[in-house]
Amino acid sequence: MTATLTKRQSIIQGALKIFAERGFDATTIPMVATEAGVGAGTIYRYFENKEVLGNHLFQDNVTRFTESLRSDYPYSSSIREQFHHIFSSMISFTTCNPHALYFIKMHSSAHFLNSDSLDCFSELTDLLGQFFEWGKTQEELKPLPSPVLFSIIYGAFLELQRIVETGDITPDASLLLDVEESLWNAIQLIKPQAE
Repeated sequence: MTATLTKRQSIIQGALKIFAERGFDATTIPMVATEAGVGAGTIYRYFENKEVLGNHLFQDNVTRFTESLRSDYPYSSSIREQFHHIFSSMISFTTCNPHALYFIKMHSSAHFLNSDSLDCFSELTDLLGQFFEWGKTQEELKPLPSPVLFSIIYGAFLELQRIVETGDITPDASLLLDVEESLWNAIQLIKPQAE
């Protein structure tokens, strides 16, 4: 039983890494098998085809990321504290799942996604959209379309993750605080001071 779970998990982790690096279309089942350390036939025992594997990965990672955002979400706190929760959730999720957020970004409008995958992604974007819309209503966030605000944060965060993975920087608590403050400043509405 443990060996079966280990092989399946190896396939999932290997596929996630390869899909995140190469993209779904440029990845083949033999590539996933090599990365996972299993035979290509083993993959088909768990996943009918590459599309089924891709949808499983997408749904699993989007659902887990959404749950991490929802967990202890500070709904009654300030917009700034809510942003801190979102940023912290991204850090902790990425620490445990280094390829997941990049995989989600790369494949969020991919041709292979089925309706269940699209529904999962809608839940995630709805949750984040509520934060941005509430922040704009409260005149705490810049009056830009929510997808633009999200892309500012997400794009910068993924680039940070990339340079951490390549070893160009080693994040520490101080750096992460500075990055969080920089991202907050990028989306925060700066109100003109009264003269």
